[in-house]
Amino acid sequence: MTSDTPRLRLHRTGRGPAIVLLHCLGVDHHIWDETTRVLSDRHEVIRYDFPGHGDSSVPASGYAIEDLSAQLRDALAAAGIDKVSLAGISLGGLVAQHFAATNPDRTERLILIDTTPRYSDTLRGMWAERAATARTKGVSVMSGPLLDIWFTPAFIAANPPAVRYVRDCFARVSGEGYALACEALAGGDLRPLAPRIAAPTMVVCGTEDIPEFIEAANWLHAHIVGSKLQWLSPARHCSILEQPEEFVRLCREFLATARVRA
Repeated sequence: MTSDTPRLRLHRTGRGPAIVLLHCLGVDHHIWDETTRVLSDRHEVIRYDFPGHGDSSVPASGYAIEDLSAQLRDALAAAGIDKVSLAGISLGGLVAQHFAATNPDRTERLILIDTTPRYSDTLRGMWAERAATARTKGVSVMSGPLLDIWFTPAFIAANPPAVRYVRDCFARVSGEGYALACEALAGGDLRPLAPRIAAPTMVVCGTEDIPEFIEAANWLHAHIVGSKLQWLSPARHCSILEQPEEFVRLCREFLATARVRA
């Protein structure tokens, strides 16, 4: 992304301490609708769409996780928001990790959901394949396999609004926007930053997520000092939609506890 990248459109709801909610690949800020509804009675909830997703334009060139973190920093500064808590799922979790590690004075609390500091070499190769498919055939052709990763079979079979929302997002998202995000994920390695995260942190993961994300949840918990590790069950990669009530309960409790770390 360059200096002429359009400014983010921040969606702000509620009043109180600010929390930024960062979505995952292929969807948009509406993935947080239920979380926003619950948390906005005590917090100002801030959401937006990553480049090439939702109402954000597709950038003219590639970018890295570091660029997404800087984009968020600049958007908050422009809006006059000094300090925030962050919750990010998958792609959003990588951006949240980088922001928290590089802006410790601006990060109150951190919630990392179904995410990783670095994808395995096998999954990095998978990102290249997905990017190529998205560019040539669109994202919707991958919808079936992607939904199998995101949700448990029983949840998909029930076809609730959450599944329909994700399927619709995959049908609408820009192939190029999706591909550029795939390439940013493949290039990210945030492992050296984990010891620099000073904000109280909660790591959340679905019990039936793929092994790499379960391993990543345990790694983050082990390397972020004082972090808490919570599991959502049954749930796969999009645990916040499969177990929304339990997720927002965990968020409320975590955000309400007194900060004890220096």
